[in-house]
Amino acid sequence: MNNKGIKKYSIFWPVIFLAPFIIFFFIFNLFPILYSFYLSFTEWSGVGEKVFVGLDNYIRIFTKDATFLKSLGNTLFIMLLGYPIAIFLGLLMAAFLSNLKKFRNFFQTINFLPYITTPVAIGLIFTFLFDWNTGIINRIIEFFGGEGINWLGNAKYAPVVIGFMIIWKCTGYYMAMYLAGITSISSDIYEAAKVDGAGTVTTFFKITMPLLKPITVFVAITSLIAGLQLFDEPNLMFNVTTTSIIGGPDRSCLTMVWNFYDVAFGSTARLGYGSAVSSTLFIIIVICAFIGMRLMDGKESK
Repeated sequence: MNNKGIKKYSIFWPVIFLAPFIIFFFIFNLFPILYSFYLSFTEWSGVGEKVFVGLDNYIRIFTKDATFLKSLGNTLFIMLLGYPIAIFLGLLMAAFLSNLKKFRNFFQTINFLPYITTPVAIGLIFTFLFDWNTGIINRIIEFFGGEGINWLGNAKYAPVVIGFMIIWKCTGYYMAMYLAGITSISSDIYEAAKVDGAGTVTTFFKITMPLLKPITVFVAITSLIAGLQLFDEPNLMFNVTTTSIIGGPDRSCLTMVWNFYDVAFGSTARLGYGSAVSSTLFIIIVICAFIGMRLMDGKESK
């Protein structure tokens, strides 16, 4: 067999093995994204003829749709309530467990369990905790002489409950990420710092934290992306079976993804406008992720 035949033969089999993945990726990933983007320029309810409206859907999102802007503000507010605290607590737990000799695996497992708990179970747990009449949190408040709070029926406190859900669920995940990073740091570095007289706090802030910077960058960007896609937590707490208003009391827990779902498949069934909302959300996520990565790269280059 000549060189030309060998070259054709070497290309043929990789293409054959990659073809199923490429076909499935196009059908189930790329095509739905492109088709959704096309629908965003139309007015369509899912049946009947599609009416091309150009950029009208996108213009309406930022000029006339107060619900979208409210969902954007709610999403950012809930993110700030939950993710920074969860990341900080995960880092503290990782630092504590890295120095723990006994029962380390036990505490790792206990802290990580909430992250792999099903969303339905998490919703039930927090409903029992924060229920106005029978919730454990209100029982504790009343035991100490306080007055019970309508956590799930008050627009001021409802986002706080979602923030607690995020903290409870994600802290163990961040702990695992940081713990993996801490255990990968050479013990020789810590021994050298100890010889130089560095204490525990100084070692943590001067050695551990800088060496964990790549993990912090990864955690920050993935948390930003996950936060902008919040759906399960608020939807489980304030779905139509627990409240008559989509998004909880005064729509205070209506996130961008929940708003998209309601517009496209819920009360209005406007697939064209819903596609515009989803495309806008996608663009916002891409921009935020790009800015976050650029900022982190800029700090690392200094």
